Amino acid sequence: MVDQPNRPRVQEINISQEMQTSFLDYAMSVIVSRALPDVRDGLKPVHRRILYAMHDLGMHSDKAYKKSARIVGEVIGKYHPHGDSAVYDTMVRMAQDFSYRYMLVDGHGNFGSVDGDAAAAMRYTEARMSKISMEILRDINKDTIDYRDNYDGSEREPIVLPARFPNLLVNGTSGIAVGMATNIPPHQLGEIIDGVLALSRNPEITIQELMENHIYGPDFPTSGQILGLSGIRKAYETGKGSITVRAKVHIEEQANGKAKLIVTELPYQVNKARLVEKIAELARDKKIDGVTDLRDESDRNGMRVVIELRRDVNPNVLLNNLYKQTALQTSFGINMLALVDGQPKVLNLKQCLEYYLEHQKVVIRRRTAYELRKAEARAHILEGLRIALDHLDEVIKLIRESQTTDIAREGLMTRFELSEKQAQAILDMRLQRLTGLEREKIEAEYKELVELIAELKAILADEEKVLEIIREELAEVKERFNDERRTEIVIGGTDFIEDEDLIPEETIIVTLTHQGYIKRLPASTYRAQRRGGRGIQGMGTHEDDFVEHLLSTSTHNTLLFFSNKGKVYKAKGYEVPEFSRTAKGIPIINMLEIERDEWINAVIAVEDFVDDWYCFFTTRHGVSKRTSLSSFANIRKGGLIAVNLRDEDELISVRLTDGNKDIMIGTKQGSLIRFNEDQVRTMGRTAAGVKGISLKEDDEVVSMEIIDDSMQVLTVTNKGYGKRTPAEEYRITNRGGKGILTHNLTDKNGVVVAVKAVTGEEDVMLITAMGILIRMTVESISETGRNTQGVRLIRLQEGEEVATVARIDAEEEEEAEIEAVEAEESAEASTSEDASQPEEDSPTEE
Repeated sequence: MVDQPNRPRVQEINISQEMQTSFLDYAMSVIVSRALPDVRDGLKPVHRRILYAMHDLGMHSDKAYKKSARIVGEVIGKYHPHGDSAVYDTMVRMAQDFSYRYMLVDGHGNFGSVDGDAAAAMRYTEARMSKISMEILRDINKDTIDYRDNYDGSEREPIVLPARFPNLLVNGTSGIAVGMATNIPPHQLGEIIDGVLALSRNPEITIQELMENHIYGPDFPTSGQILGLSGIRKAYETGKGSITVRAKVHIEEQANGKAKLIVTELPYQVNKARLVEKIAELARDKKIDGVTDLRDESDRNGMRVVIELRRDVNPNVLLNNLYKQTALQTSFGINMLALVDGQPKVLNLKQCLEYYLEHQKVVIRRRTAYELRKAEARAHILEGLRIALDHLDEVIKLIRESQTTDIAREGLMTRFELSEKQAQAILDMRLQRLTGLEREKIEAEYKELVELIAELKAILADEEKVLEIIREELAEVKERFNDERRTEIVIGGTDFIEDEDLIPEETIIVTLTHQGYIKRLPASTYRAQRRGGRGIQGMGTHEDDFVEHLLSTSTHNTLLFFSNKGKVYKAKGYEVPEFSRTAKGIPIINMLEIERDEWINAVIAVEDFVDDWYCFFTTRHGVSKRTSLSSFANIRKGGLIAVNLRDEDELISVRLTDGNKDIMIGTKQGSLIRFNEDQVRTMGRTAAGVKGISLKEDDEVVSMEIIDDSMQVLTVTNKGYGKRTPAEEYRITNRGGKGILTHNLTDKNGVVVAVKAVTGEEDVMLITAMGILIRMTVESISETGRNTQGVRLIRLQEGEEVATVARIDAEEEEEAEIEAVEAEESAEASTSEDASQPEEDSPTEE
């Protein structure tokens, strides 16, 4: 067979090697050209091409809307050799206020909904650039960025955009490449700009300093709540992490006793319609019991999904189940992967800001150099015009005597040593420029240009001037486009792990109501008042609710919660949610796994769990027990048994002691007993205890305190009467006795609600059953003997009673404002002083 010279030859290749090479080429193409954003402008190629095409078509924010199909056709025809649906879908997302924190496309028409509805076809919708996207392309015509050939070499497209704000972090992005993926959350514009400004002033700033002072965390367009800071911190420090995002739900209680859950904000990228379907499915399958109605009442004014519940259902328990079983709570995995010099790289927060800042330095320098070239070129022309005006008659004569334009140009260049451009400018000059006013304008323009050239050269020679320009322009963008943070960052909560290093240590007041609503608030909330004042509204409560526990502690201290059933639970101070002074707080069932018929009867704060400190317990039936504090160092989420109770007894008080304190137990009928704690030996955590006081019929213990002879005994009755009595009047006896009389009780002053050990230098807070608080100095309360009725401490309305009393250390006051409050329940056990009296020894130990 004769070989034919034009016949194609078969080339043998190694299939394994070819597969490897081809796949790597494909993978790199996907990584670089499709799936990952550039760290400088935060855009993938398709986003960049859409914005550039709109800019090139003149579809600016101040121009009329144009058909989306026209934009898509421009993009795929010139820059993006892929399907039109991919381009249109991308443009649709850029126009959705629930997808982008700051929309880059201003859409007109149906661009989809949070329910997952698709956008209308591109032939029906219209679009233009948004105002903020104009900032991404600002100065693009001033040689600020580089261009490259498009896919067929017929056009030029930008490699990166100037991006006058940090779009990578502001709008975030997500994308799946080959073997890698990116998922960067959106952020609040003002916070990110503040972070860039701080970095420009202090290149050594740490990520923790950025988090504490500037960038607090992601900010999603759909709002919601982020639980905790530890996930944010890990993502910001390593580039990878996970955060928990929750819907915003509040409980509405109706007059008929039923409750409704109202969902007003969703986690990012959650489909509302599918969420409603999922809740309905769970209710239908009885996986969530108690839902009687479910409807979506969302409208143009906002989101509102209503979940109606049965009367016997605890709304907080059901809400927790919804968080676990539905998209009302989701995890957002952060992977801050972006292209740096064309290579994929995982970046921490500071690196993202650094690369953006370096990009802006390049943009400003290139823009300045462009403006300098332009100014120098114009100054060069003006210099020629000035020469011509100075020799006007000679110039006119030379031009008139020249046969052609070329001869005139050459003559001007030779005679006045001008460049070709200067000579041409003189020839092109109109006769009106020869007037005196026009000559003055030329001189003024030339003077301005000389000053501008000097300024531009100074900018190029000084990096600090470049940074100052960046700061000014970023501040301008922030002023124009900044808005309020949408996503709330919730610090505290026992259902997720918190990073304690990120929590500022500060003094807080923790309050817990009778119905179990807990909150914390700053210690400088209340204003001191004179004895007998009406008080201020300290907490919003239900008609049958009142503040039962109030203590001061630190956000880093551990709170031990002792329940009426003798169990103990643990939480950090910062895990208690912070609310305003008049807010109720949250149900403690959302923090602790307590049972339906269980409530918290004692709360103490602990700094360190040590062996030589003790928890001293007293129950309502007068049983006392002492256990080493270290026994409560490791408490599981479901709590531990702190004391075994008998005969429907309940725990009412727990105090920290150092092993050598005098204990004071007071009862409702005015009896009081005082004994040394060494009369109660140290017992194990599950022991029942021994008798602390013998009670009369219909009597019960109301308080247990620590006391010494330098103190006084303050007793307060439910009808607002109280008095101080020196502790010396209460002799030390043996535990188990009946005690002695400490308050003369009548129909006028009622029964004892609190017995406190005081020094006379502190303040006390009286809290009524209606939630009214009044603060007064202990010194203003009369000091009398044991067997007296006391004086009126608070004016009560009809039917109102004093519910509880809290002791608060006094601080320096300025215009009656309390700057800080320290309560006796502080973890500083040395400040816990309380009193009581005993008599007989009648053990009931297990």
